[in-house]
Amino acid sequence: LGRLLGLELLFVLLWNSGFIGAEYGLPYTGPWSLLFWRYLVLAGLLGGWLALRGRLGWPGQRAAGHTALVGILAHGVWLGCVLVALDLGVPAGIVALVTALQPLLTGALSGPVLGERTDARQWLGLVLGFVGVVIAVGARLSEDATTPALGYLIPFGSVVAITIASLMQRRWAQVGASTHLPLETTLFWQSAATALALLPLAWGLEGFAAEPAAPFLATMAWLIVAVSLGAYWAMWRLLHRDEATRVASLFYLSPPVTMVMAWAAFGDLLIATDVVGLVVAGAGVMLVYRIGSGAPRTVTGPEGE
Repeated sequence: LGRLLGLELLFVLLWNSGFIGAEYGLPYTGPWSLLFWRYLVLAGLLGGWLALRGRLGWPGQRAAGHTALVGILAHGVWLGCVLVALDLGVPAGIVALVTALQPLLTGALSGPVLGERTDARQWLGLVLGFVGVVIAVGARLSEDATTPALGYLIPFGSVVAITIASLMQRRWAQVGASTHLPLETTLFWQSAATALALLPLAWGLEGFAAEPAAPFLATMAWLIVAVSLGAYWAMWRLLHRDEATRVASLFYLSPPVTMVMAWAAFGDLLIATDVVGLVVAGAGVMLVYRIGSGAPRTVTGPEGE
């Protein structure tokens, strides 16, 4: 229980606040423009910080290429799919449900890709978490008859992107292809690559449209500082410390936690299945985290690329 009150809790709260931030920001801009301005500003802040410290330099072709690829997948594709789905009218809780399927994909691929053992108890925890997710949001799925079906398929792109980024990063570490960069340097190159990749979409589809109202500016500040910096830092630190499957199990908390946040932010009422789903998903996560004894195995995470 103590482990869930530290870095894991910080990650869950910050990560899921991104869904709420998107709800606030999308009325003032399009999904691609929101992401473009977010990562352009983030890259500028990080670049300025690194320049002041005399640490802004070319990291080498392999390091830059690895970091850029991970950044585009883990930031651009992941969040792009989420925001497009939200913009099409898919409820945040349902988007969180689909993206919470990542642990199953990660667990299935971590064996053949990383050679990590996933035993019966760990799979039981993952399945229990999935059951909690279904309980929490299943009752709400049948209520939406207006959102296009495509909207519910788009978040699967997020699942694929973040899984590939996590496993690819870990695989590079295993085969000795990692190059170690400080976390802020890694985040700078990831943000710059993400902004560059988003530029044609934000320009061509939306003309960089954004209404600089106070709620939009406040939302952007939160998304940049708390989510882009805080949540991703926490996730990569967890990947550095734990196996990919154990870290991925935390995504099972996304739907119920997002619903609680939506209640606090927008007055969305919780129903009984939301609470039950939160309890069951939490039990699944705790079961996964009880696997093994002693200190977790240290692994190079994306901050080491």
